[in-house]
Amino acid sequence: MKEHFFQCPYCWEQISMLLDPSVTATYVEDCEICCNPIEVSATFQSGELVAFSAESIEQ
Repeated sequence: MKEHFFQCPYCWEQISMLLDPSVTATYVEDCEICCNPIEVSATFQSGELVAFSAESIEQ
């Protein structure tokens, strides 16, 4: 598991998530501060994070 810090697309607070390098799919996880759902996508290469996106889900 790799901890990654980023800005929430809803509340703009700095948050972190634990990312699993073995997960290749896009998934949804709630912001730990404002509880809104964030679509998370992470790409790892040789165990290192090479691409990351955290997008709001229009509701």
